[in-house]
Amino acid sequence: MNKVILMGRLTRDPEVRYTAGENALAIARYILAVDRRFSRDGEAAADFISCVVFGRGAEFAEKYLNKGIRIVVCGRIQTGSYTNREGQKVYTTEVVVEEHEFAESKAASDNYAVSQSHSQQRAARGSSKSSSYAESSDGFMNIPDGIDEQLPFD
Repeated sequence: MNKVILMGRLTRDPEVRYTAGENALAIARYILAVDRRFSRDGEAAADFISCVVFGRGAEFAEKYLNKGIRIVVCGRIQTGSYTNREGQKVYTTEVVVEEHEFAESKAASDNYAVSQSHSQQRAARGSSKSSSYAESSDGFMNIPDGIDEQLPFD
């Protein structure tokens, strides 16, 4: 069985092309950044997975998907190879998407884009201040130590 389910964010807007001929077929390609749950050094890490989708799914991608949006894709892994201009054999691996859907609301996606913009601006200014309630790489809020002593219930 060859079945893949991934959730991640698009690294850029989908690249959409149409085949030539009477019955033009849409082909969309995008790269999905999928967070790794565990990393050795404690820093956030991601895998960048190439995806391709055909037909109506590609038209959907062209119309509704854009950089930074979080989606879930279901499909299959496909491998291939070709010989490049230098005569070297290049091996490829990509997910052929059978279905994709939104993994968050439009508002959450917009908030993510705004927070990414703000964090890039802070990084550009060299600011390293962060809230003790900052969101961790797995999407959950970091809860500071000792908070349970401040809660009004047992």
